[in-house]
Amino acid sequence: MMRTPLWTVVCLVSAVGLSACSQTGGPFAKKNPEKGAVNVVDATNLNDIMLTVADPNEAVNYFKSALEKEPDRIDFQRGLATSLVRAKRATEAVPVFNTLLKHEEATNEDRIDFADALIRSNDWKTAEQQLNLVPPTVETFKRYRLEAMVADSQKQWKKADSFYETAVGLTTQPAKVLNNWGYSKLTRGQYKEAEALFLEAISYDQKLFTAKNNLVMARGLQKNYTLPLINMTQQERAHLLYTLGLTAIKKGDKAVGRGLIETAIETHPSHFEAAVRSLEALG
Repeated sequence: MMRTPLWTVVCLVSAVGLSACSQTGGPFAKKNPEKGAVNVVDATNLNDIMLTVADPNEAVNYFKSALEKEPDRIDFQRGLATSLVRAKRATEAVPVFNTLLKHEEATNEDRIDFADALIRSNDWKTAEQQLNLVPPTVETFKRYRLEAMVADSQKQWKKADSFYETAVGLTTQPAKVLNNWGYSKLTRGQYKEAEALFLEAISYDQKLFTAKNNLVMARGLQKNYTLPLINMTQQERAHLLYTLGLTAIKKGDKAVGRGLIETAIETHPSHFEAAVRSLEALG
């Protein structure tokens, strides 16, 4: 997805805001001429734009700058925390969430987002503590998805399955959570159940390569060394054959694995460096 440069977004938003002023006699100027630019930003929802189409790191800079001017605004605090997570800087988001949650307008959703940042920072214990502070009446997809992940990390399988099942029922786009659930089953050695969940995930999102790769792994661990009948590009086919080959080798079927890796190299539309190195290592 192409990110929109911050300056372009600001220019577009400012143009819309100025147009609105000319049509309404300049309402922003009446309220406070010195804060006209901020009012334009508020009126055109630049915060929402920064959290969706803008580059995450540009959004971080925008919200940091906004907070320097108005440090008590929770929407700017929330925007910075969210942008840091989007920019894969979850560890930096943690102290921002800590400040945000002390605000009188903080919500349960903010606490759930904080738990998400903590999990991304590998702080599972604190994430669980934060989720426990969320009232049981708050039943959202994200809350149950995170609850399932925490239960998984503690190998509380029955609890995890219950949370995963609930989360799937609370969204129209369950592909990623089904993939997570399938991977959980995979780590438990329940390969057949994992395979079914990966297939279901792909049925919702045929572009989710992670689920395709996990599906092939689940089949390989059952010594089923054929590719499933799913949509895949030539490059994806090569990578899936490679995964299947590595899985066969791990299962002790070295000759089968070598053949699959050779086929992966032949199938790939360009040079498949990782597969070539693995083949050379097999000698």
